[in-house]
Amino acid sequence: MFDYLLTKDQIALRDEVREFIKWVPRQLVLDMDKDVIKFPKEFLREAGRRNLMGCRYPRQWGGRGMDWVSTGMVMEEIGTIGYELSCVFGVGAELVCDAIIRHGTDEQKERYVKPLLRGDIFAAECLTEPRGGSDFFGATSKAEDSGDYFLLNGQKRFIVGGEGADYFLVYARTNFAPDAKPQESITAFIVDRGPGVDTKYLYNLMGCRGGGTARLVFNDVRVPKQNVLGRINGAYDVFNTMMIPERLGTAIMTIGSARTALEIATHYTTRRKAFGAVINTFQGVSFQVAEAAMLLDAAQAMGYATCRAVDAGCGMDRIRRMVSESKKFITESCQKIVHNAMQVVGGIGYTNVFPLERIYRDIRLASIWTGTSEVMSMIAAHEWYRECKKARAANLTRDFEADAEEAFAEEEKIYE
Repeated sequence: MFDYLLTKDQIALRDEVREFIKWVPRQLVLDMDKDVIKFPKEFLREAGRRNLMGCRYPRQWGGRGMDWVSTGMVMEEIGTIGYELSCVFGVGAELVCDAIIRHGTDEQKERYVKPLLRGDIFAAECLTEPRGGSDFFGATSKAEDSGDYFLLNGQKRFIVGGEGADYFLVYARTNFAPDAKPQESITAFIVDRGPGVDTKYLYNLMGCRGGGTARLVFNDVRVPKQNVLGRINGAYDVFNTMMIPERLGTAIMTIGSARTALEIATHYTTRRKAFGAVINTFQGVSFQVAEAAMLLDAAQAMGYATCRAVDAGCGMDRIRRMVSESKKFITESCQKIVHNAMQVVGGIGYTNVFPLERIYRDIRLASIWTGTSEVMSMIAAHEWYRECKKARAANLTRDFEADAEEAFAEEEKIYE
């Protein structure tokens, strides 16, 4: 984030995160990309030891009592070392913990949030299924009431931390009535790794490797009723609030990776010579760097503004639109930044002599997971039209259509 928009406490936290980034072993980054490391527990333990995870949560549960602007700053800085490291950092501390903080009991927070933020245990979110990604209400995993517990059966795929996590936030159908509304049919559960929880398949990914991304199978898993998160058949409430950390977090951590790519390209183009001159003196190079810098500034500005909107409690309709716009604009802009960075570095950028090729592979995921760009456009359009309709109905704006010479010409404005 922009330094001049951060408080002294936020800048101090940023400097702590940067020191942590310096600590991350080079070999850890390389071994994750080779899938030698399946899940970076060492990284998360150290982040927990330094109290860097979940900074916006209350101190009593292990956070720092800060805000979303602080969280955005942390996620951006974590993203500079590697997109997948920011993924595993965010999934447990910023997604699963957020759901438990907002909807869980004190007992659940004590058992699952505090040790995770200390780096003692690890968590993953289980939403996507083999037959559905963005279709939340299409979940076919089911949990049947069996008295003191629910019996959970089903599969979840593309689960970051599927290999490595100690517990999972799982969405499953619990209302099987044919006429039940989708919004009142699904329950969120905290499921401990144990009997019946099997990691069946580790994906060979184009990028974002080393995060234990797997398919999970739940076979007659007994989930105690005290592990229901929120209310039975009330997972929509959880899902609704989870979209903020899931999509806004995804967007902002992408900025960090793009920033790294641009810094590498900038440094390279000030040293590389061609045709007897340093290549940043060529407009074909410098204009691409300038475009990337502009997009980076715009992405940071949008991310910061959205964080401020969440902190200000602007209302879920406005926040849902801003988060969706941020997710689409920032992730696509950052992919363009990395594209430009690789283009100006040239052929050597396409090798593993520079980390550009890894960054390029990794952040391609950003505009797909946690809601595709197309879904973000759909949500943004829906909320924008609804917002404008409310404003017009409340007579909050001037009738700008009247400010034309022939605004009231008969039979000229045809709508049907």
